[in-house]
Amino acid sequence: MNKLIIVAGVSGSGKTTIGMQLSKKLDIPFEDADDYHPQANVEKMQNGSPLNDNDRKPWLQNLEKKLQEWSKDKGVVLACSALKESYREILEQHEDIIWVFLDGSFELLKSRLDNRKGHFFSSKLLQSQLDTLEIPDYGIHVSVNQTIEAIVEEISSKINS
Repeated sequence: MNKLIIVAGVSGSGKTTIGMQLSKKLDIPFEDADDYHPQANVEKMQNGSPLNDNDRKPWLQNLEKKLQEWSKDKGVVLACSALKESYREILEQHEDIIWVFLDGSFELLKSRLDNRKGHFFSSKLLQSQLDTLEIPDYGIHVSVNQTIEAIVEEISSKINS
């Protein structure tokens, strides 16, 4: 089976940036879970409303099917918030996933979101994600208060050890 790595964390933690760099380093394709949201979810977030579990369930089920496909191909580095344990359980139904959790302070994350252009997620929703976040006691946990290169190096060394 090919590697399935999910880079998780709240919006602004750098899931996409770190995930893309990690995929290059490990020579595994990159995917962003945000690209698989139904249009109704995107519109809800664009309007400043947080998603609820009912909004997320079909999105997560679709991602779980994609993970099965990716495992049979070249594997994947997937950027996905995966905020709750129940969400992670849906994603991990059939596969052995390497979980990477990106951690950062509210101030750092809000600053990143406020400076981000062209993304549907508003920094006004950050607190709702932090309130929803269930921090697991497994996986690789990395502070995002360092350079991209240092983060990717830390993750890849832990994956390969």
